[in-house]
Amino acid sequence: MNKTFLRGVRLALAPAVLLACGLGTAGLAGAAQPPAGATATPKVLRLALASRENNFDPAQISDVISAALVSSLFDAPLTYDHLARPARLKPNTAAGLPEVNADFTHFVFRIKPGIFFPDHAAFGGKPRELVAADYVYSIKRYYDPATRSPTLFHYEGAGLLGLNELRKQSLDQKKPFDYDTEVPGLRTLDRYSFELRVARPAPRLPYVLASPALAGALAREVVEVNPGTIGERPHGTGPFKLGAWTRGTRIVLERNPAHSHNVYDAEPNADDAAGQALARQLRGRQMPMLDRVDISIIEEAQPRWLSFLNQQIDMVAVPNEFVNMAAPRAQVAPNLAKRGVRLHQEVAVSTWYTYFGMENPVVGGYEPHKVALRRALAMAYDVQREIDLVRRGQAVAPQTILPPGIPGYDAALKSEMSDFSLPRAKALLELYGYVDRDGDGWREQPDGTPLVLEYTSETSQAARQLQGIWQKSMNALGVQINFTVRAWQENIKASRAGKLMMWGTGWTAALPDASYFLDVMYGPNKGMSNHSRFDLPAVNELHLRQRVLPDGPERAALVQQALKLSLAYMPMKATAHPINSWLTHPQVKGYVPHPFIRDYWRFMDMDSSEMLH
Repeated sequence: MNKTFLRGVRLALAPAVLLACGLGTAGLAGAAQPPAGATATPKVLRLALASRENNFDPAQISDVISAALVSSLFDAPLTYDHLARPARLKPNTAAGLPEVNADFTHFVFRIKPGIFFPDHAAFGGKPRELVAADYVYSIKRYYDPATRSPTLFHYEGAGLLGLNELRKQSLDQKKPFDYDTEVPGLRTLDRYSFELRVARPAPRLPYVLASPALAGALAREVVEVNPGTIGERPHGTGPFKLGAWTRGTRIVLERNPAHSHNVYDAEPNADDAAGQALARQLRGRQMPMLDRVDISIIEEAQPRWLSFLNQQIDMVAVPNEFVNMAAPRAQVAPNLAKRGVRLHQEVAVSTWYTYFGMENPVVGGYEPHKVALRRALAMAYDVQREIDLVRRGQAVAPQTILPPGIPGYDAALKSEMSDFSLPRAKALLELYGYVDRDGDGWREQPDGTPLVLEYTSETSQAARQLQGIWQKSMNALGVQINFTVRAWQENIKASRAGKLMMWGTGWTAALPDASYFLDVMYGPNKGMSNHSRFDLPAVNELHLRQRVLPDGPERAALVQQALKLSLAYMPMKATAHPINSWLTHPQVKGYVPHPFIRDYWRFMDMDSSEMLH
């Protein structure tokens, strides 16, 4: 897709975004307050999510659902302005943005006094103030081998001085990680200040400190009193605390009574009329404005959609199967509009892809015939069919793994990634010796051994449809393919261990940084973000060079070089950048999609007069 298409999406959505905020053209009245002595009706937002949570330990998660939940439970030093576009950092628990030296190697964070963890037995049954040492401890947990953090690469890439050595010492000596040894890369300066020092320039390191899933503050006393269970018993300073929880079924977030350090103070762009109106309405309101968020996990699309239609939930990410029924031509369907339903759409900072295991003896390797195999398999797969059939047109065809909305994305680029050409794919296989030698209709490898693909997938309807497209594509190419279907949690574990030949998965940006997508191709990230286990020295070098540069043309050129090398070697076939469509009932106020704020309910309100009881 080109720039014209994306611009058209934004223009088509402008009226919907205005409605998304619950605003008309006549302006806004102040929020109504209950009469003196009256008991306000609890404000409860009911949601249904399509995937299960993993756990609630920031250092042990890497999926979007768990990251959203963790963001409600723990506080990072920084956050993003709710309404500013492009994304703009602002303080959260920090008193201001970090103090940064000229070469981006020294960062000082100063934490606001008077922020408290709720009372806990580990604190003698009392609240305990959040201090700088909590952030030092929490970041060290990513380096602790016992934590097995899949997101350690965010800090390793920056090169925090002394921490890799501390981790190696623990591994080599087979001893517990030493949290008490001070290292120059991460240490407290006083009760409320801590510093980060890195081995090389890290201009975008502050973005890592804006995600609670990467820098949420935990209390060491709480972790140590319940070792190994912090993922089930989270205790943080975030806007919500964990209430009822039935794993994989229901999660209830309740307002954290100890949380009092956030007020709504978004600063939208001057040309964002809807954002300006919402900011005027909510500015100065204590956050969170909701009393409870009641989340159901409904993995199948139809019951999730029916829950919204039956007003059992207040908002829904419209399943692709129903998007043309719910919002034809990017407008709310008339029957829903009559009920006051509003539409919110955005091109997500996400990429769906299928990777090829680069250490697998069949599809992996860097020899010319192995590269040819992967490129042929990718070219035989019909991306547009996936977008039409599975995504229901709600996606942009990728040209690289980098999605729109990330600095460095080139909307004018057209590449082989989106190509579908069965004749070219067949010719490429035959050129490199992948032919049918025994006449059974299936191609063999150049050495005569069977060519059989093993594709790992899940049980959802969308996954089954994707299996059908791969089956049809490979049958047409004369390549056998088998499918292994398991729960996502099992697949992610096997994938990190390098046991899968092919897996259809996705990657969603946690940061406004192209490095986040190069991380999935960076050799040292095997077992973390790099599921394909791609390890090409030229790409590794480009990754190292670009991440020390500030944003600008020089860095963008290096990013594009790395992406083009990935196109040449094809460790993964990117198939879709999804367009997300959300519907909200009229009682929902203040929902505005943000590419990097996962816990969007933190900024939302409910209109009690519209709520059903």
